[in-house]
Amino acid sequence: MTNLDHFVLRPRRYDHPHAARLVRALFDDQTQRYGYADPFEADPAGYAPPRGLFLVGYLDDRPVACGGYRTYDVRTRTVEIKKMYTLPELRGHGLGERIITELEQHARESGARRSILETGVRNIAALALYAGVGYQPTARYVCGRDPAINRAFIKDLAGCPAMP
Repeated sequence: MTNLDHFVLRPRRYDHPHAARLVRALFDDQTQRYGYADPFEADPAGYAPPRGLFLVGYLDDRPVACGGYRTYDVRTRTVEIKKMYTLPELRGHGLGERIITELEQHARESGARRSILETGVRNIAALALYAGVGYQPTARYVCGRDPAINRAFIKDLAGCPAMP
């Protein structure tokens, strides 16, 4: 077993080769799990400061996990956590929690007051992670999502009331 004390997070552009490889693995995982997935292509500027951040987690210099946030609503100072992924053999060791905690901290320092995200009902690990770090169920916020599959969540980052 690799020493998880060697896990480090590094900001990367969304189109950095390590980020792209992990986001593609997420796409493949979701396609296998649900039969479809959101496109993995995205504008890298959306995940770059000051509008967002994308992190890649490395274990002994090997890219093994990722996640990012982007501004969702400037008016309400809401960010959206996206593209959370950990290699299957390393799930359950707290890597996702380290990534989401760092993303939330950066978003908070950048002025965000709340965070939203979504996942699917078959991703038990993601559901447990998000509940474990304080996300609460909320109404879906992306039109066209299948309500039998997609679940939306929200977290107050700054002591303000949750969105209705």
